[in-house]
Amino acid sequence: MVDLSVLTDATTDGITNNLNSLWLMVAAALVLIMTPGVAFFYGGMVKAKSVVSMMMMSFGAMGLVGVLWVIYGYGMSFGSGNDWLIKGVLLNPFHDLFLTNEINAKGTTANQWMNLDIHGLAFAGFQATFAIITVALISGAIADRAKFGSWMIFAGVWATLVYFPVASWVFNFTLDAKGTIVDGGWSVFGLHVNDFAGGTAVHINAGAAGLALALVLGKRVGFRKGLAAPHNVPLTLIGASLLWFGWFGFNAGSEGAADGISALAWINTMVAPAAGILGWLIVERFKDGKPTSIGAASGAVAGLVAITPACNILTPGWAIVLGILVGVVCAFAIDLKYKLGFDDSLDVVGIHLVGGLVGTLYIGIFGAGIGLIDSGSFKQLGAQALGAFGVMIYSFVLAFVIGWIIQKTIGFRITTEDEVAGVDTIVHGEEGYALETTS
Repeated sequence: MVDLSVLTDATTDGITNNLNSLWLMVAAALVLIMTPGVAFFYGGMVKAKSVVSMMMMSFGAMGLVGVLWVIYGYGMSFGSGNDWLIKGVLLNPFHDLFLTNEINAKGTTANQWMNLDIHGLAFAGFQATFAIITVALISGAIADRAKFGSWMIFAGVWATLVYFPVASWVFNFTLDAKGTIVDGGWSVFGLHVNDFAGGTAVHINAGAAGLALALVLGKRVGFRKGLAAPHNVPLTLIGASLLWFGWFGFNAGSEGAADGISALAWINTMVAPAAGILGWLIVERFKDGKPTSIGAASGAVAGLVAITPACNILTPGWAIVLGILVGVVCAFAIDLKYKLGFDDSLDVVGIHLVGGLVGTLYIGIFGAGIGLIDSGSFKQLGAQALGAFGVMIYSFVLAFVIGWIIQKTIGFRITTEDEVAGVDTIVHGEEGYALETTS
């Protein structure tokens, strides 16, 4: 049995707490840059006449969700445990309008979170970036065929009804002096799921919503394997690089302190995607004959997705095994859309939903001190499965309903004619590559 508790520094004083808040703000900036990273990553993989539309969906999420988070999203996600509208499911959206409690230093969640005295505004800012990127990730499933206005409506409603409540289930908890969860979070349901940085709240959540929207909007014109090759591979690689860079804040920042657990999360965030690249490329080499740069980028992202919930509870050796495993699994999973007949344009389901499930369940077997190998019990694996599939079903059902209502009322999908002509000029009046000609 490996004891990782020695990596936690529970010492708290004014200097330590200020440094923890500083680290959290730096980590938040790293996570925020991941959303432009998603825009580049997705933008390079769509058709040249859809790149502006694809990137705008990410920037639209940054604008809308960032504002909603400050108005009421933070209160819905991290309000007091005594302020439930529906016990254990939905917090009062009017609990902390415009972060008033944090400004007046009345907030308690951040003080309780990980038993550290982190400034409430620093914590609110860090968590805002999680909400933004979760919504942005969904957009890859409906590339090349969605109306921007309808996407923005979906983003606001889905964030309100799905992401904010799920974030409260996963991240809003109270610790006692010994570091034991005593209230909130998954403990409301008696599960005690280990989801350190959002395998369920971010990746499974976004992947399930992406699947729902792909079904609502239907297939692209001429949908088949090899329909559209990435129009700008370097753009996608830039996006993957920004994602990996920002992910260190995503995972290591989730400790809320500059301590040994944060360092462990950092190392695992380096090595799991590295192994994911290897796993994916091995599959490509034997399945298709050639390893590709898009495959390398996708393998890295798959490894990052899988390590997100587990980066605090795996030794680096097990993180390598996880990276290779998820690289292999996701390399095969992206072809499910052709066999099952749903058009997940940029493999949100194959990478984020499947990768999130692999990483979350993996903890139940290999998690230090809690997994089957160390504990000899299936209890944690059962908890991980209930948490993962619970979020998946909740997100899928609500995303499908929201998307279906939008499609049946104002329309979500652009017309076939507009899709063929190009989303960028029709929806945004712009071209990604408007080259001047001289006479």
